[in-house]
Amino acid sequence: MPKIINRDQIVEDKWTVLPKDFSGELPVGKLLLLPLQYWLEHKDEIRLPVLGLWIDSDEEVETIGEQVNLFPLIAVNFPSFTDGRGFSLGRLLRERYNFSGQLRAIGNPNRDQLFYLKRCGFDAFDLKEGSDLEAALASLNDFSITYQSSVDQPDPLFRRKK
Repeated sequence: MPKIINRDQIVEDKWTVLPKDFSGELPVGKLLLLPLQYWLEHKDEIRLPVLGLWIDSDEEVETIGEQVNLFPLIAVNFPSFTDGRGFSLGRLLRERYNFSGQLRAIGNPNRDQLFYLKRCGFDAFDLKEGSDLEAALASLNDFSITYQSSVDQPDPLFRRKK
């Protein structure tokens, strides 16, 4: 079973990510991450007890808005290292819509981005196959002091008590 980083530990990933162009019957008996567009088109007929969504970097979280907390897990796809739109999607989910479930980075997040993804509210990371998960886990603590405010530290450095 594949492994991911979830809340500062390496765990088995029990979720199945369905492809963006998925059509047909949903697999039964699995934890599914549905593409946002599939869910929008079929939400009235889906009767699964547990499912999550994944959002591509070019999609807008406003399309689900206040419904975000219907899902225990929302994943944001990072199609390439140079596509940073997922960072903003994560912050919107946490700060504007108060998403309280697992927020997972999928696609191509890499070790160098994990510390910053965590600051944007991501708490799970599905890295490319063959990635050194121990090194990636350690990278979540690359820096001990941050200056800016973020999801994980709402006060900037100058406002924090010494």
